[in-house]
Amino acid sequence: MSVMKIPTPTFCYILLLVLIATGCGDDSAPVSDLESPEYEGIIVAVGDSLTEGLGVAEESAYPAILEKKLQSDGYHYRVINAGVSGETSSGTLARIKWILTLKPDIVILVIGANDGFRGIDPQLIKSNILNIVRALKDKKVTVLLGGMQMGQNLGEEYISAFEKNYQLVAREESIGLVPFFLTGVAANPNLNQTDGIHPTAEGYRVVVEHIYPYVLEAIEAHKAN
Repeated sequence: MSVMKIPTPTFCYILLLVLIATGCGDDSAPVSDLESPEYEGIIVAVGDSLTEGLGVAEESAYPAILEKKLQSDGYHYRVINAGVSGETSSGTLARIKWILTLKPDIVILVIGANDGFRGIDPQLIKSNILNIVRALKDKKVTVLLGGMQMGQNLGEEYISAFEKNYQLVAREESIGLVPFFLTGVAANPNLNQTDGIHPTAEGYRVVVEHIYPYVLEAIEAHKAN
């Protein structure tokens, strides 16, 4: 069976008509309707494995849950997960320039747990966190600091100095503070993975409920600046 071939000029003419027809639709729809809505701002979640979401799916880590909650409540913010498992405050300070390339309006900073586990000098931890906060504030970034706590095996003096760091930095730099980031989750076997340290997906939902009012305060503070 022979196959009919359309002469080249005719084919080109038909193609031109098709292109014209498909390009002449209704121009009344605004371009914005065809694009995804713009974000009001960017929140970058900075920290270690507690931020990254070690052991859970990406959508179950707290930054992803927070973004969904914000958007469902009418706050069109993008929340970027910039957590790195195993990171210390020194590590965060070393990559602060990279964090700033993400163009954050707000940074939720939850760092120091790995420092504490390693027994790093609380004064060094405080110095690192201060320098991180100051570098962010220099770029007009609003910072929400998440406080951490340590286990009793490190000794009362160390634990006290470690935990006070967050209050001292927040007071000195006039930034928002979540007194203990893992309130309602820490030491609860039903909300933590088998290591007893990292939250489960349900644990992260509890974390978001806990920090949410502080995040809204940070959003309002940023708008006011």
